[in-house]
Amino acid sequence: MSQVSSLAEAKAHLSELVARVGDQHERITVTVHGRPTAVLLAVDDLESLEETIAVLSDSAALRALGEADAELARGEGEN
Repeated sequence: MSQVSSLAEAKAHLSELVARVGDQHERITVTVHGRPTAVLLAVDDLESLEETIAVLSDSAALRALGEADAELARGEGEN
């Protein structure tokens, strides 16, 4: 779930927003003068995104994933 909040609203409700981000994994986009400027994101979600980027940037890992998917599609390998 994602929500947009102005900077003034975010400052006024920061504790609540941080709790929601941490507990419910919501993503809060903070706007300044109506323009998206920053995002509040749970640390776990950020780490997951960074890990995904690292895997997608690693051509050997992508090849291995592709080969594993092909094996599963052929009924080989383990589920």
